[in-house]
Amino acid sequence: MRTSTMTYRWKLLALLATLLVLAACSKAPETASAKSAPTANAKATEHSSKDESSKESENSRAVKMDEAALKAAGIQLTVVQPSVSGEQLRAPGEVLDNAYGTTLITPRVEALVVRRQAKLGDEVKAGTPLVTLASVAVSDAQAELRIAEQEWQRVSALGPEAVSGRRISEAKVALDRARAKAQAYGLPGAATGTVNGQFTLSAPHDGRITEDNFVVGERIEPGRTLYRLVDESMVWVDAKLPSGAAPRVVVGSQATVVVGGQRMAGKVLRTAHRTSETTRNAVVRIEVPNTDDRLHGGDFVDVYLDAEAGTGSRAALAVPTAALVQFQGDTVVFRKSAGDMLEAVPVRAGAVIGDITVIEEGLNPGDSIVASGAFALKAQLLKSQLGEE
Repeated sequence: MRTSTMTYRWKLLALLATLLVLAACSKAPETASAKSAPTANAKATEHSSKDESSKESENSRAVKMDEAALKAAGIQLTVVQPSVSGEQLRAPGEVLDNAYGTTLITPRVEALVVRRQAKLGDEVKAGTPLVTLASVAVSDAQAELRIAEQEWQRVSALGPEAVSGRRISEAKVALDRARAKAQAYGLPGAATGTVNGQFTLSAPHDGRITEDNFVVGERIEPGRTLYRLVDESMVWVDAKLPSGAAPRVVVGSQATVVVGGQRMAGKVLRTAHRTSETTRNAVVRIEVPNTDDRLHGGDFVDVYLDAEAGTGSRAALAVPTAALVQFQGDTVVFRKSAGDMLEAVPVRAGAVIGDITVIEEGLNPGDSIVASGAFALKAQLLKSQLGEE
């Protein structure tokens, strides 16, 4: 009886152990499944978050604007084209008066200043009276011319029937001599007005008076400069280049002069055949049309010269400097893409030539970019970002 009771107990214990093992086995897959599910969900969430972040980043650098919206915002587009060939040499330059358009106003005879009719800084036209002088020598010349003219008129009226041929010849020679003397003094070749010794020096061409070195009542010697008259419609700019770079500039090639952030086109007149012993620089002279009277003698400017293209040189791209803005830590240009989207494209900027900047990387020829209104577009993007936050 005892044996049977113990056997029964052992069987019961074995059954309980079996049940416990089965229960443990059935819970293990559930635990593994429970652990793997959150991991998969986390990965999916992370991947989705990255995609959304990428899309948000792209959207934060672009805005959609059709033609009407662009016009309303005052935004103008331009197409990027290669505009700078070969290499550009930058050099400091100094503005000089065009010597071929400069005249020194001087008397040809000793005289006294009677009246000033133009002053320093005046812009005058050709033929404008500048100064009135008086001279004893001029008075004598005026009298001689008057007498010679009267004598010639007399013998001409009498004719060869009443006057000998010799007298007619002498009268003609005397008139020619009197005219030549008057013109040598700067007088007209015909007697005018009274014989008072006064005469007027006039402007031989249009220009501006840049020097004025006399006072009324001063006695002036022949050849003494009274005025310096400069035609400023065309000026010279002397650019200083290292002696090794100057030969790469070709006479007749284009040059750009930058003053006050504004570009002015010019043409190379000549390159120096002599190098400065002190600076080791060579001078390249440029002729520049002085639009709006921006350039004056003595001004310092920046000069950009087109050098001869070397091996491996390529055309560069240039955009308006106003098209470049700083956005999210990058220098960007807003480029138009499909669907009327304007996206901020990072670029690498090169030389700044007045209101034009060379782009070394980031754009391609034919790209349509925002040329005017980039700052307004940037402000709109920043405003939209703040609204999303």
